This record gives sequence, structure tokens and C-alpha cells, in this order.
Amino acid sequence: MPEKRIKILTMGDHPLLPSGVGTQSRYVFEALLDSGKFEILSLGGAIEHPSYDPQRTEKYKDLWTIMPVKGYGDTNTIRTHMLNYKPDIVWFMTDPRFYEWLWMMEDEIRENCSLVYYHVWDNYPYPTFNKTYYQSNDAIATISKVTSDIVQTVAPEVKEKYIPHAVDPSIFNKDATPEESKLIRDIRKNHNLEDKFIFFWNNRNARRKQSGTLIFWWKEFLDIVGHDKATLVMHTEPYDPHGQPLPRLMDKLGLTRDQVFISVQKVPPEQMSLFYKMSDCTINIADAEGFGLATLESLACGTPIIVNMTGGLQEQVTDGENYFGIGIEPSSKAVIGSGNVPWIYEDRISKQDFLDACLKMYKMSPEDRQVLGEKGYQHVLKNYNFDVFREQWVDFMTQIYDKNGSWGTRKFKDKRWELIEV
Repeated sequence: MPEKRIKILTMGDHPLLPSGVGTQSRYVFEALLDSGKFEILSLGGAIEHPSYDPQRTEKYKDLWTIMPVKGYGDTNTIRTHMLNYKPDIVWFMTDPRFYEWLWMMEDEIRENCSLVYYHVWDNYPYPTFNKTYYQSNDAIATISKVTSDIVQTVAPEVKEKYIPHAVDPSIFNKDATPEESKLIRDIRKNHNLEDKFIFFWNNRNARRKQSGTLIFWWKEFLDIVGHDKATLVMHTEPYDPHGQPLPRLMDKLGLTRDQVFISVQKVPPEQMSLFYKMSDCTINIADAEGFGLATLESLACGTPIIVNMTGGLQEQVTDGENYFGIGIEPSSKAVIGSGNVPWIYEDRISKQDFLDACLKMYKMSPEDRQVLGEKGYQHVLKNYNFDVFREQWVDFMTQIYDKNGSWGTRKFKDKRWELIEV
């Protein structure tokens, strides 16, 4: 008989979505499935689904079933799948604010299987208010050094492992095929980008991404270097309800399509890599960024970056000794908050520092930019290696199962309560 596969129930963005969470989830799941040790039932959320029927992929067939859900699921959904699927591990990813309800039922889940959280937290001060959440997991994997330090400090008793994001080198790499090189030349020609210096921005048009600030500052950059010398390519939704109406900002500033080109078409990763290879530099000046997948994709394609030194962006742009682009130190660190996140820093850079960074990159010789891009590419190979990422996840999940067991073999001893006679 074939060896029993470890059964994983997952929650998060739909794993076939092109979002950062969706992409990284898919990478994790494919690594587990390819090992031959696991089978997976995924609750795919974060979008409105045209159908809520089960979905399967051609490659993995019955070993990976995706169940579309509203939001990220709910208590009844989890109870149903706990009863019928009997997972050995429940794995979930994204912002902890979406999972309070899940941790509230940890006693039901952890009595029978392990809870594993793939966690990101954007910034300091230490979120001590997350301590109870952290303690409600059997293990936490962290995607950035900032998050790793936070979990180790706030809840040192919880098993934690730093597993940063990675990108598929078969898609994101610095070597353009002859066909890709021709396509890049055609794109530049057809969109009037020949002889233009291209800055690329690939993010959701949301408040913390600073999309509006970027357009206003970009106008001032063009005033300095010349309005026909550079183009900002923004791959985003121009009318996102969580962001600003970008075409209206362009109209106000008199910016043309040759100066700010907004790419709205959804493209597969294979085509997305062409944007990075076509560009001279990729920008991310978000005031809060847990990781920032686009800049890692850019470095993997040999294109240097300009980033705010916040969250996971800062460990991408430098290894502590060398830089692979330009890191801009925040000029202000405002403490903002809300009911469930009482405090967190919001890192803002200054306009002048941004303009200086863009000018430095713009004036750099093509040869120096190529050297910088090559260093960034080697940085990705060394510190964000895709094969290592896959191996770490297989080992991490296997160790958790071997140590903790599940259902009839569960070794659950984490009782954070006691009976006191009064």
C-alpha cells in the first residue's frame, strides 16, 4: 500500500490568484505536493467567485482540491472540513486581523491537529497585542527578518522559522531569450518608449502603496530631467476603491500617456517578467510593506530597485554590506493605529530623498546599472533561493507532523489555563 500522505487544510487568498499571497501559497503547495508526502484541501478566498464548485488542477488532480469561499472562511466551514477531511495540519496565511475567529476556536482544532501560520507583520514597535494570537499556533513561519524578530520577541515560546518569499527562476530571471528581446523592442516601439528611461511600479493602487504621492513626485522629476526623457510604467488598477483615481491625478498635473503609462491588462507571470527586463529600475515607496514581492521579482530579473527602508523591502535592497539598488531611509515614523492594531509605525520618505534617488539611478551609466542588477540577481540566488524555499517548507511541515501527530496520535499539551480553587 502507498504511504499515507499528510493532509493539509489551507486558508488564504485563492492559490491560483496572481496576488502576492496567492502566488506564494501556490509555491508552497506545489512544493509539498511534489514531495509526494502531502495532499491538500485549499479554501480559496479573497475574491468574488463566479462559482463555488470544487476546483482541481490537471497536474495534481485529486491530491489538491480548491474550495472557493467567501472571505477566508468561517467557523462552520472549518468545523465541516475538520469533521469530513480530518486534516493533519491547518495552514493559513495573510494578515492576522482576518483570523481572530480562527484562533478563537483553537481548542477545537489543536486538540486534533496542528495550526501553522505563515505570518507577516510590517513594522515595529513590537505588537505585544498579538501575543495571544501567536500562542494559539503550533508553529509560525515568518516571511521577513522584521517579522521573525517580532515573533521571537513577543512570543519566544512558540516555534518560529524564517522562510522568506521566493520567485520561480524559470519565469523570473535576467536572461532574455531572442524572442523576449524582440518582444521588448516591439513593446518599446509600439508604446513610444524607445530611448526612454523606464521606471516600473507594480503594486495594488492602495493607500499604503503611495500611488498618488508617486505620480505627484514623478511630475517634479520630469520637470528636472525633461518631460520626454523618462516614463513611469504603473501596472495597477487605476480606479481601485482602496486607492486614488490615478487618471484624474494625471489630468490635474498635465501628464500624458508617454509620461505615465498605466498597464491594466492582467498578464501571466511569464509576461510580467518582460516588464522587469524592459525597465531600468523598479520602485516601491510604500509606507508599510511586509515583503514586497514585485521588487524581489525585479531583482531576480537583474533590474535594480528603489525602495523605502521599511518592512521586508529593506532586506531585499541590502544584505547589510552591499546594496542592490537605492534604499531611502524614512524621514518620519508616525505611530498610527486602530482598535485591533493599537500601534504600528507608518514609514514615510521625503520628496527630496525620492527625487535624489531617481536622479542617481537615472544618471548612472548603463554599465553601472547592469553591475548593480547582477549583484541583485546574485543576492536573490543566495538569500531567496527557490529550491531552498521549497525544501524548507517540505522539511518544516514534515517535522511538525512527525513531532505533533494528529487525531489519534496528537501530542497536544499547550494548555494556557489552570483551575484555581477559590
